[in-house]
Amino acid sequence: MANQSYPMALVTQDSLDSYIRSVNTYPMLTAEEERSLAERLHYHGEIEAAKGLILSHLRFVVHIARGYSGYGLPMADLVQEGNIGLMKAVKRFNPEVGVRLVSFAVHWIKAEIHEYVLKNWRIVKIATTKAQRKLFFNLRKSKKRLGWFNNGEIETVARELGVDPSEVREMESRLAAQDATFELTSDDDDSTPNSAPVLYLEDKGSDVAESFEAENWEAHTNHRLAVAISGLDERSQHIVRSRWLDDEKTTLQDLANMYGVSAERIRQLEKNAMRKLKEAVGEF
Repeated sequence: MANQSYPMALVTQDSLDSYIRSVNTYPMLTAEEERSLAERLHYHGEIEAAKGLILSHLRFVVHIARGYSGYGLPMADLVQEGNIGLMKAVKRFNPEVGVRLVSFAVHWIKAEIHEYVLKNWRIVKIATTKAQRKLFFNLRKSKKRLGWFNNGEIETVARELGVDPSEVREMESRLAAQDATFELTSDDDDSTPNSAPVLYLEDKGSDVAESFEAENWEAHTNHRLAVAISGLDERSQHIVRSRWLDDEKTTLQDLANMYGVSAERIRQLEKNAMRKLKEAVGEF
């Protein structure tokens, strides 16, 4: 990565599409590559190592920033703030902790974006305490029905979020007071652009770091498996595909008839092929 240059330092709305295309060209790091760069930065302060860690995770910032698109704020600014969080995370990342950078950085990235949203979104300009911020970003998720909470629901939400019930009532009233703009109105239709935050609030039901890692790991694993299968002999490849990959699985006896051997011999070939695949995939 030493010969790669940083993508544009300033993300503008006009250049956002080209910026996203640019950051998607930087490959994800393997665990070994990431640890090597992190050790060089942590123990030796190498700027090029920090650059490599940052570039490989810029797409992750865009992924998170899109979850906040419903606040009516420029996406370019959300990405820019997220990048600041990423740089802070890289600076503080300790390779000895035993977690991937993406799992560590998500908290720093979200913290910077949250600060930006809270400072600029008119509904919550007075949500300045830690408890109010937690309520703002979680209250919509916690609602079990439309309308006002009853006392039991208020107690439950307060307990789950670790805040006082009075703060739940106060934040709910602030949000409810803006329902005309916070929710969709009866006049909205498919042809009318709408940026109502309720449509785009970040999904708290899943961990974005875990899902992002899973998507990249699945693609990486599929590639490794394809390479490993290509290393088998033609007959073993056919047996593996027929027994494991095709929609309609072939029986051992059918394959035995096809190759003029016993079903037990096909089973042995299948077992050997699967062992070789496991070994090959494990070497990557």
